[in-house]
Amino acid sequence: MPITVPPGVVVDIKKDGVTVTGPKGELRRRFNPDMSITLNDNSLMVSRPSDSRVHRSLHGLTRSLLANMVEGVTSGFEKTLEIVGVGYRAEKAGDGLVIRVGFSHTVEVSPLPGVSLAIEGTNRIKVMGISKEVVGEMAAKIRAIRSPDAYKGKGIRYAGELVHLKAGKAGKAIGMRE
Repeated sequence: MPITVPPGVVVDIKKDGVTVTGPKGELRRRFNPDMSITLNDNSLMVSRPSDSRVHRSLHGLTRSLLANMVEGVTSGFEKTLEIVGVGYRAEKAGDGLVIRVGFSHTVEVSPLPGVSLAIEGTNRIKVMGISKEVVGEMAAKIRAIRSPDAYKGKGIRYAGELVHLKAGKAGKAIGMRE
């Protein structure tokens, strides 16, 4: 399936890798030398030398990584995290964040290179950047600070993430028998 290259995006294909430059920035990546990448009439095509299992899997991987590179330099990627819990909040501190999530101390988070962090209100964190991998890694690091609790649901979760709550102790509802 071809990848359409929008106007304003420049793709440079060399032996050691591919460079994609667009309005948001520049991304470089090396690919397996078995995969051949060609640019024809503003569309990128990836082809494989054989139908072996390894080449089929590399073909799909190469195509999706290239598509993510083109999308990243044109529109960028964004992940939103929600903080749920009484007294749980985040504040902007320079480039990074200061997060309070029930510990005896505050947790300071500094962004990875190529990522910017933004706060909406006190309980929504936006992670933005041009590389899908780095944005996902930064969001996962922030979520790992306090992942959602299985009993009350408190913690940091992705926006729209469904947290299944456990029932808790069943014996407490019935009462103790003598």
